[in-house]
Amino acid sequence: MRRTREQAVTGSKARGQGTIDRSDKSLRLHGTIARDLGIAIVTGHYPPGHILSTELDFAERHKVSRTAYREAIRILAAKGLVESRPKAGTRITDPSRWHVLDPDVLAWTFAGEPSAAAINDLFELRHIIEPAAAELAAMRRTGAQLAQMGHALEEMARHTLATPEGQSADQTFHAVLLKATGNRALISLASTISAAVRWTTIYKQRKRKLPRDPVPDHRSLFDAVADGDGPAARAAMQQLIELALSDIGPVGPG
Repeated sequence: MRRTREQAVTGSKARGQGTIDRSDKSLRLHGTIARDLGIAIVTGHYPPGHILSTELDFAERHKVSRTAYREAIRILAAKGLVESRPKAGTRITDPSRWHVLDPDVLAWTFAGEPSAAAINDLFELRHIIEPAAAELAAMRRTGAQLAQMGHALEEMARHTLATPEGQSADQTFHAVLLKATGNRALISLASTISAAVRWTTIYKQRKRKLPRDPVPDHRSLFDAVADGDGPAARAAMQQLIELALSDIGPVGPG
């Protein structure tokens, strides 16, 4: 049964059962294998406790080298998704051990249908971190950082968040705001927050167009930061996040 399951989920039906998706030329083979297995794990196709194929079985079935598979497993282990033990094989770990804020793990989660709990967790995290960060940024930002945020805002307005260019500008806006706090611990979260912003923005456009233009919300935040008004920046960020969550609408169970 295990072999049948892995043939079904390592690569989508569109790519053919039992194949590895090599269409993304930006990834080396071991990265592609890690991505495909990672998606299968975080979307629940492989439940916690499931034991993956041995190197030899996987390599023979998918026509890849054992080294590529071994390197892929190391990537997944570093992100907490699997653990390998001599003679026991490679087992899917409990989700409590997953590095759910790792940008790759976030991407893999949104490759499927994220649960309501996963969506709410991300927005709770943003509620906890970003309003306070916005208040600090308003008091500490430099002229250069303000210029970067202003340029990102212009790009968001020019391209819209329905495009990759607009989404990239949105990520930049939020990342620079965190950097403007001058707090190294907060700055270390920039890649995580940027990934969360990106994937929730993409997610809410999967089945419909954006219900409204979020650029004015960002402009209000920018104005408060530019004015050095910490409380106003905190309030503007709080409202931005609440509206972003409402834009998503109903999500899946759990």
